[in-house]
Formats: sequence, C-alpha cells, structure tokens
Amino acid sequence: MESGPAVFAGVVFALFGGGLLVWTAACVRHREPVAHGVSPVASATLATLAALVTLALAAWCFTRL
Repeated sequence: MESGPAVFAGVVFALFGGGLLVWTAACVRHREPVAHGVSPVASATLATLAALVTLALAAWCFTRL
C-alpha cells in the first residue's frame, strides 16, 4: 500500500517529462520558439534540461517501490 504514492508520482513525472521533451523537440524541428521573448537556444536548452530532470525524478520514484 505504501508504493501507491511512489507509482503515482513516478507516472506524473514521467508523463510531464516525456511530454515536455517531445514538445521541445517538435518546436526545435519546426524552428518555432520554445518560449516567446527568450533566446531560442537558451529556451530549448532549459526546457530539455527540465524534461531530463523530471524523467530522472520519475526513475528515482520508481526505484522507491
């Protein structure tokens, strides 16, 4: 019963991180801005880093099972 919150948090982090990574890749591929008013390279780098951090958090949550 204690693994329920870890599974839920892991799934939420995995979905958010995966979605952010796919969205960032789609924006970069179509040469659209990831964030308006910010350098394209900086915003793509920051969004990719945030996606990788959330995917790492998802992996950490899944190791807590």
